[in-house]
Amino acid sequence: MAAAAGVRVLPASPNWYSSRCSDASSDGRLFGFAARHRVCLLDVGGGAAPAFYGELIGHTDRISGFAFCHCPGQSSLCASSSDDGSVKIWDAEALAPVAGYSLHQNAISALHWSPLVKDLIVSGDEKGIIVCYWHNRSDSQQFFPEPRTIFCLTCSPHHENLVAIGYKDGMVVIIDISRKREVLHRLRGHDDEIHCLAWCPVPGEERLPAWQDELQVVPSEEGKVPNGELTQSTAMKKGCYLASGSKDQTIRIWSCTRGRSVMTLKLPPTKRRGGAVDPAVKERIWLTVHWPSGRSTEIVSSCFGGELLLWDLSQSGKRKWTLLGSSEGQNHSRIVFNLSSVKLQDKELLFSISMDRDVKCWDLSTLDCSWTMPSLGGFVYSLAFSPVDTGCLAIGVGDSMIRVWNTLSMNNTYDVKTFWQSIKSKVTALSWHPTKEGCLAFGTDDGKVGIFDTFSSSAKNKPPQISSTYHKKTVYTLAWGPPTPPLSSGGEAEQPSVTLYSCAGEGIVFQHNPWKLNGEANDINKVIRDTNSIKHKLPARTEISWKPDGKLLALGNEDGSIEIFQAPNLKLLCTIQQHHKLINAIRWHHEHGSQPELSYLIASGSINATIYVHNLKSIVESSSESPLTITEPFRTLAGHTAKITSLSWSPHHEGRLVSACYDGTAQVWDVMKEEPLCNYRGHQGRLLSVQWSPVDSDSVYTGADDFSVHKWHISKQEHTRPPQGKKSIELEKKRSMQPKVKTKKKKKPIEKSPAKQDLSDAMNGDESGKEMLLEEDGVSDHEGEKAAQEAELPDKVSTTVSKDTFSSTYDYSSLSLPKPFVTQKATPVKKDPPKEKPTSDASLKKRKPRSILPFSTFMDHRSKDELHQDCLRLAACLKTKDNNEDVSPDFKDRIHLGLFTDRASLHKMIDVEGKQHLENGHPELFQQLMLWKGDMKGVLQAAAERGELTDQLVAISPMVGYQAWVWTVEAFAKQLCFQEQYVKAASHLLSIHKVYEAVELLKANHFYREAIVIAKARLRPEDPVLRDLYTSWAALLEKDGHYSMAAKCYLGASSPYDAVKVLAKKGDVTSLKTAAQLALISGEEELSATLSFRCAQDLLLSRNWVGAQEVLQQHKTLFGQRLVFCLNELLCKCLSERNPSDRKSPVPPCYHSWELNRDTSFFDMVIEVWQNVLGMDSAEQATCAREQLCSIEHPPSTSNTHPKQVLFHISHDLTLAALSYHTATWDEAVKSILGAVSRSYDAGNFTLMQEICSIILPEGCENLRHKLDSTNSQSMDACRSLEGFVAYGLLYDLWWNPPKHSLVLQNAGLDPVLCPSEQTALEKSYVSGQSSSEETPDQTAVEMDENLCNTTEVHRCETESDSRTSSVDLVDRQSKLRGCKVLLSEEIAALQNTQRDIAEVQQILADMIRQHQQQRNNLQENTNGSTQESNLQQSSETESDKPCSDSNQMNGKDEVKEPITLPELTKQLLKAKQKLAEFPDNLKVFPFPDVLECCLVFLHIGSQCPPELREQALDLLRKDGSANMYKKAGKRFLT
Repeated sequence: MAAAAGVRVLPASPNWYSSRCSDASSDGRLFGFAARHRVCLLDVGGGAAPAFYGELIGHTDRISGFAFCHCPGQSSLCASSSDDGSVKIWDAEALAPVAGYSLHQNAISALHWSPLVKDLIVSGDEKGIIVCYWHNRSDSQQFFPEPRTIFCLTCSPHHENLVAIGYKDGMVVIIDISRKREVLHRLRGHDDEIHCLAWCPVPGEERLPAWQDELQVVPSEEGKVPNGELTQSTAMKKGCYLASGSKDQTIRIWSCTRGRSVMTLKLPPTKRRGGAVDPAVKERIWLTVHWPSGRSTEIVSSCFGGELLLWDLSQSGKRKWTLLGSSEGQNHSRIVFNLSSVKLQDKELLFSISMDRDVKCWDLSTLDCSWTMPSLGGFVYSLAFSPVDTGCLAIGVGDSMIRVWNTLSMNNTYDVKTFWQSIKSKVTALSWHPTKEGCLAFGTDDGKVGIFDTFSSSAKNKPPQISSTYHKKTVYTLAWGPPTPPLSSGGEAEQPSVTLYSCAGEGIVFQHNPWKLNGEANDINKVIRDTNSIKHKLPARTEISWKPDGKLLALGNEDGSIEIFQAPNLKLLCTIQQHHKLINAIRWHHEHGSQPELSYLIASGSINATIYVHNLKSIVESSSESPLTITEPFRTLAGHTAKITSLSWSPHHEGRLVSACYDGTAQVWDVMKEEPLCNYRGHQGRLLSVQWSPVDSDSVYTGADDFSVHKWHISKQEHTRPPQGKKSIELEKKRSMQPKVKTKKKKKPIEKSPAKQDLSDAMNGDESGKEMLLEEDGVSDHEGEKAAQEAELPDKVSTTVSKDTFSSTYDYSSLSLPKPFVTQKATPVKKDPPKEKPTSDASLKKRKPRSILPFSTFMDHRSKDELHQDCLRLAACLKTKDNNEDVSPDFKDRIHLGLFTDRASLHKMIDVEGKQHLENGHPELFQQLMLWKGDMKGVLQAAAERGELTDQLVAISPMVGYQAWVWTVEAFAKQLCFQEQYVKAASHLLSIHKVYEAVELLKANHFYREAIVIAKARLRPEDPVLRDLYTSWAALLEKDGHYSMAAKCYLGASSPYDAVKVLAKKGDVTSLKTAAQLALISGEEELSATLSFRCAQDLLLSRNWVGAQEVLQQHKTLFGQRLVFCLNELLCKCLSERNPSDRKSPVPPCYHSWELNRDTSFFDMVIEVWQNVLGMDSAEQATCAREQLCSIEHPPSTSNTHPKQVLFHISHDLTLAALSYHTATWDEAVKSILGAVSRSYDAGNFTLMQEICSIILPEGCENLRHKLDSTNSQSMDACRSLEGFVAYGLLYDLWWNPPKHSLVLQNAGLDPVLCPSEQTALEKSYVSGQSSSEETPDQTAVEMDENLCNTTEVHRCETESDSRTSSVDLVDRQSKLRGCKVLLSEEIAALQNTQRDIAEVQQILADMIRQHQQQRNNLQENTNGSTQESNLQQSSETESDKPCSDSNQMNGKDEVKEPITLPELTKQLLKAKQKLAEFPDNLKVFPFPDVLECCLVFLHIGSQCPPELREQALDLLRKDGSANMYKKAGKRFLT
């Protein structure tokens, strides 16, 4: 606060690319903006001009947000957010922190203080997290409405819970922080970054008729809004408009109640007035908006180049905007980032901050700019007052611009012109021409020297003249002085009176001719050498200063010496050896005092903190020829604690000096008394420049690395001397506030401004890398730096460091690296404990290369005595050698001296070194030495024998000769094979053109891919090697199951057939499909058809008929199969419609969506589909398909065949039947239908058989019989057989479904046997002699007899008693049963009985053979006989038990006990076969249901069965029921 007393400040520039980093306090007194890591406060309450009020210091990183509290009574409270993750709350008037919190994990990008809740601060970060913090109760809450980067946020001025948030991708969200589901609206419309959001200061949404006109909103909608409003909560009833500005160059006005955009304003392409701007600026845009309080129809926004526009929202035409700033130069010249306004008395003021580093204040009533406050975007390296234009201060700044400040301007405190053309780098030095007005010389960080004309009216746009001679490093100092040779030697007429001298980091001083800057500049060291005939090396120059009368030149050097030369020929008068560190500043006392002798005083400051003043009067007046050396100072000014960067004598006093120092202070001294008078501590960083005001003896101007210039008054300072201690505590505090450079580097600009920034735009505080490097270690002071520049400019560096550089009274050397290692990228030596880190890294890097001559090197680093001995020995040996040419000197143990004598000695030395390398296991170094020596062949042979060849040796081997090279490469390839580096070995073989060997090597080691590449690239296409590679790789791939890769190989080897085969190997649908297509492409029609058919069958299993048809339709030869698949699909559809299954199948069926005619018979329906969909329109096609299908024989089905397979085979039979039906060949049709029915019967799927009968023959067989040719006995037999199966199905149906009323009993669980379940595989199970109860869940009619005798009885009685009641039913059933009479055929019963006998005998034979084999096996491997014998007994018994289960009566058991002999069996078999042969053939051709089984069913049906049928059934049982199981089953009826 004290600092601000009467101080005039050019502050640091406001930060860029932040949505809100400046704000005005509600009472209109203060305006604050974030500048780097501090907040600068201006007192703007005075109206005319702003005054610097103070700074808020505490953040350690760039500040991204700043806002005042606008609640009444709290106008001095404000909050700031920083990239260091913290939010701090301040009392602005007291410049003191109040509170702080760090709740964000990510960089904070937006901040606002709620205008309604006095202690609520809302902040948002780059990951999208919003933190609300109530500081009075230290309570916080987090929201995460969207996972996007937040750019800006604004709290509503009318509703305390509403916050609008703008995101990087153009989304705007309004949230309610009092609700759990916080998002009220997502406003979509912008398609790029949202830069600013502003709520309308007036609540309500009814005011603006012009808006709706523009939108052409349907009137009905207008009517709706009031009704819609009723649903809103009462607090939100009014609604409010929200304005958003986006990078997409539009402003949108949003309705909060409707959650949509009501108006879009597009930025106009304004005409730029004045100011040439580089082209990069065109792309750049930042669109900030501000809604001034109390005006619901006016918005202020920024525009492209820095203009501000006032939009009138009530106007409906195109032109809705007015430009602020009527007269020339009022507008900003670059984009504007923030706008904030304040009501002051009668005026409303608007503040703007911009990329052009100006802060402007506008009067909204007149739209004119009230004042402009310039600011600085870099370190202030140099200050210079014009000797001609009094009070004109030139400021050289690190933001690549020069400011010229007219400090005496009456009407404008901050009358500043800016020059930036052609500078492009930090301005590090300035100097005004002593007599010519407006002629300002400047020097830059990159070594450029130039001259601006600041005076001419067009100067603002006039680029400077640039000297064609550039320095290699930073320019340290500029000085105008009299010309010296060669410029002074010519005739007077054409010479300038003064020339420009520049001194820079490489230690050279150039003299430039201001009249001919494009000519060559002269290095004045040349004149100095000539005049003073100096032979030795001259020191590096770091500072230059001419005595004001132009007679003497002082040069400061890097080694701390100051040399005084006499003009014009620069004769050296004396050398001041006082400082022992680099000289930073030299100033001669002025000449216009009352004591002329004081003009010989020269003050100097260096990297040491002490300032020395010398009096040169006696030296100048002495007539000594040779130069003198001064070692005693005239006065010593001690007190600073860091390097001196700048000095300035007071023009108003005698012997009064002010110094600027890295300790952060400026000090005024009384030189004659060696007394400190006053110390200024107002800066927040290290001071870099100082100038005494030329008009006010009490004022001094200082510039520092805190980006600011201060004008302060000596009389108002409370301190008299510099702060104490080497590292003053206060300085430390300030230093800790310095930004952490690394995190900041380039972060924001890149993220938010895609356009390439020119250097002058380098982000505030983000000056290019070097400067930042050492910003943190303020006082680490590497030697060899010029303080006026940053510590980071170690350019004044010489490689010779004088010894005394290190021993200085003020010792920082402990911290610094020895000078030669300080390079431009010198790692800053940190103050923190991990000091060793950079050095250890460096040492690791250094240690890597191993010396190739370690022994000699070691010998040359022994003790001093030894080395002296070496010199003497060497001299002696060389002397003898001179006398006696032939003798090689003998060094005995000092073999390393061979380096300095003849070749033989050198060879000895090399051999010793080489032997050592081999012993230490460094053959590569040994080889290198041998190469140097020239013995390469030996090295190669030795390395090959030891397997130590390397790439390098192979590369060098051609120097020995072609043969040697080839031999080496072969040896290396072998070595690589041992190391299993086969690919590398092959490459080396290729280099000597051994292609086949390389390919073979790769193939042998399974590197097929690589081998093929080489073979294809290098060999003829028809070379058999290539084909062989493909086939062997394919075989390997096939073995590993990589079928598609193998197929590619076969195709490469041009054998597509194999490719198809291997693809089909996996056998899944996709592989088969691909294989089929591949076969088709390759012309393998037949193979393709087979694969397609396989594929279709697989698809059928997964019930995908559509896919199957697609696969089949590619082949004409599969047309018949298409018909089968089509019929199969329709059949499955019918079946699933008849019994809808409850079980959901895992794969839903994929049917075609065909139009079906359900009214006709099944065959007609099928044929119609065939004709309409598959295009079977001619009889030839039908017969052709029929031939295709007849040629396919399907094996007979058994109970183990997959049901879907059975169904497919049945479909095949039915397709044949349908084709016969279509061509009316009925005889064939009957046989095919019979085939289908008997197939389902054989498969043991009784239900399926019934279903097929009823689908195909819904009316029974009568119609069919009439259509047959009765003379054709075969078809009549087939028809009989078919009738038999239909009847068989009917018979079981009648037995299983008794009349309704008797069902009650069944349900009561009396007769569980009688449920018609899935399959009753009766026939099969009896013939095989094994009960089928394992296969079918239901017991069959035959088996149930024993265990359920009684229940059946009960059931039967019941049925009889019940059936009286329903005689109608009974008559119907009996007539149906009579229809089944066809089943009771005697001849077929006899035939089946004979077949059963044969089967039984065959079964016994098979069992005997199996037993016999088992015995033989057991005897062969009989190790422990007895046990195995007994096992055998058991097994044979169980085997013979099986055919007749335990429940068999006595006779069954007897049978087992009397083993039957083989001859007897053969006899039985023969007899049965003869009997079989006697039956007529027509009986045997077609299958027929088991007659005896049907007899049993008739008997079981009981009283409902007509008596004549019962009799017949009993007769048949008596006659043919000789088999065991029928005896047992029929016992009950026969006894």
